[in-house]
Amino acid sequence: MKPIISFISLTSVQQRKQARQRRDYLYRRALILKEAEISEKRAKLRTAIAAGRSIDSSIAQDKALRKDFQYDESRQDLDANEMADLDDEYHLSGIQDPRILVTTSRDPSSRLATFSKEIRLLFPTSIRLNRGNLILPDLVRSSQGAGLTDMILLHEHRGTPTAVTVSHFPHGPTASFSLHNVVLRGDIPGSLRGTVSEQYPRLIFDGFTTRLGQRVVKILKNLFPPRDPLTNKSKIGSRVVTFKVRNIFSSVRRMLESNGSGNRISRIA
Repeated sequence: MKPIISFISLTSVQQRKQARQRRDYLYRRALILKEAEISEKRAKLRTAIAAGRSIDSSIAQDKALRKDFQYDESRQDLDANEMADLDDEYHLSGIQDPRILVTTSRDPSSRLATFSKEIRLLFPTSIRLNRGNLILPDLVRSSQGAGLTDMILLHEHRGTPTAVTVSHFPHGPTASFSLHNVVLRGDIPGSLRGTVSEQYPRLIFDGFTTRLGQRVVKILKNLFPPRDPLTNKSKIGSRVVTFKVRNIFSSVRRMLESNGSGNRISRIA
């Protein structure tokens, strides 16, 4: 009975710690957004003074802003996105490689299990785990305890992969993507010959022009480890992963350049 009690107390301590960290993160995030708003008003005030135009009433009535303006003139004005990057959840990108857990929903079909292996090969530094009877909170705690940085959870409907959830530890972000027209390597004639390259790929993002698109790019690109600088031709590599937006859909393709007549293409989603 004592080991059970100690396990329960340890779990409650971990939950309180995570809740405290989450509150602290949200508080610091709110301060950053507030500072970004003040910085935007400061930029408008500086522009109006320089151009000799009238000042907006919301800025003119802000006495604290006008009083402190003489001390803030030398400060660089940053927008909300630039201020958020100061407390970026991916601040360790380039310092340490991402460690990703790839798993599925419970009792996966054979096709979803095969798809999870494909996803594991897509991300060079990921590992795949057969989930078994693990519930999601226990899986997340175990992943964080093992030092993993991200989790990719694959879903299906009647044997067809339908969605993927990407979550960054410890406080997000979390993104969910629906899957359509999933084509596995086994579905492409002749693609199963040889082994799959696990080189660190070159990434191509095409069409992600909106703010939401840029946020999606940040989530996706940080799932891949950074490549070494291209100091010579031997480091160029032959593996390319492309994310392309067309209308409201994003297609993902993994390509392997060859020296023959063309490229070998394995479409993931």
